[in-house]
Amino acid sequence: MVEWTDFERDTIQDIFSKIDYDTVGPAALARCLVVYPWCQRYFGNFGNLYNAAAIKSNPMVAKHGTTILHGLDRAVKNMDDIKNTYAELSVLHSEKLHVDPDNFKLLTDCLTIVVAGQMGKDFTGEVQAAFQKFLAVVVSSLGRQYH
Repeated sequence: MVEWTDFERDTIQDIFSKIDYDTVGPAALARCLVVYPWCQRYFGNFGNLYNAAAIKSNPMVAKHGTTILHGLDRAVKNMDDIKNTYAELSVLHSEKLHVDPDNFKLLTDCLTIVVAGQMGKDFTGEVQAAFQKFLAVVVSSLGRQYH
């Protein structure tokens, strides 16, 4: 079990209460697909992913990016039991979708960049540390089925 300080809990709640899911989610996933093009192999049914402009304007990328952020809501609401909260998603991504678990970390790195850009100077070192701790727990929980 992960131990969370009051500051970390408050920070995670605050971040997710302020971000626009329909902007941040698609931007993070699009960034991931552009910067790490090998991640595109999991989105073959998304149509045109041939260049950055196509990825950024792809409605399926946008929709899935928003879905991912709403999925993170589950972790925000269950910070004391993220591992079990994501047990089914871990099985889905490992056994059915065969997603390389390293891609979760790549996506959360892109999400951190997008959130930092949205928050500006409010994204202090302490805020970043709390956010990345939270995302590391999510990544670990999603990758649990792989071990």
